[in-house]
Amino acid sequence: MDRPRKPTLDTVAGAVGVSRATVSNAYNRPDQLSAALRERIMETAASLGYAGPDPVARSLATRHSAAVGFMLGQGLSASFADAALSIVLDGLASTVDGHDHCLVLMPGRDKGGPRPETVARAQADVVVAYSLPDDAPALAAVRARGLPIVVIDQPALLDTARVEVDDFGGARLAAAALWEMGHRRFGVMTFALHADGHNGLVSPVRQASTSFRVSRDRLHGYLDVTGAGTPVWECARSSRELGRAGARALLSESPRPTALLCASDELAFGALQAVRDLGLRVPADVSVAGFDDVPAAEHADPPLTTVRQPLAEKGRQAGELALRLLDGGRPGEPTRLAVSLVSRDSTAPPK
Repeated sequence: MDRPRKPTLDTVAGAVGVSRATVSNAYNRPDQLSAALRERIMETAASLGYAGPDPVARSLATRHSAAVGFMLGQGLSASFADAALSIVLDGLASTVDGHDHCLVLMPGRDKGGPRPETVARAQADVVVAYSLPDDAPALAAVRARGLPIVVIDQPALLDTARVEVDDFGGARLAAAALWEMGHRRFGVMTFALHADGHNGLVSPVRQASTSFRVSRDRLHGYLDVTGAGTPVWECARSSRELGRAGARALLSESPRPTALLCASDELAFGALQAVRDLGLRVPADVSVAGFDDVPAAEHADPPLTTVRQPLAEKGRQAGELALRLLDGGRPGEPTRLAVSLVSRDSTAPPK
């Protein structure tokens, strides 16, 4: 027995007694129809079991998918464990929402960003890159498709819309505040300098050759105050677990640092735990400073001194740039947002 044929746009048009284009307008351009006619078309479509135009077929016909692709530097689980990224993504989504666009998430892999084949098949009209290395293969895939691109933080690409903060200046603010308190023995924890999964102390050569602009600028902002000889521990990603391990290693150095400067709040939260692991106190024995000012920073034990960056605003600005590019606008000059130091109880003068 033959199965009943699936209803189509033509099926609905015939049942209502209107043209195929009129039914299409009911879904795609409702402002072109009277409210009564559109309601009659939608009721007829529902009675026939017609769910609407196939979005894949429509994108092939129009060459537009009504989607914003979001390229992540890490896998999905690691990305959503990053509080700063979640706030940025929420700011982006709140801007795109209401403009009939959806978000397509493209998770990162071992080379720092999505696989090129993932980008090649993604249904998206514009791509937002979040904290990718300068040499991420996914970037070439975006160029090959000729898609407009918006960069959040990194990489710094020519003729590309970009939203960033003053990472060097923010890190320098934190280091200078601790220096003025009297600290002279520092340890620095950075997140990835290269997309090779390294965790451990890093040489000046590796520090200088990093392919991540944000890592480089925050690290150099710290070292501009503390000096090139400061021990630096690299964490493959921004996580509390890796921050805890890195801080324990740095606090085992002799002489022991009296202050730890962390490239993110997540690393700093791990450092707070590491200090307790070693039977030390914050800030009496070790001062700890972070970067981001995620909501948990204010409620840490003790509350975390950190560099505040406007995370939600960064996402909103990126969303506005993406919508502008979709409308045929030009990238314009990079948008740089200001940062500030928030001093809390995790820092104090050394004993």
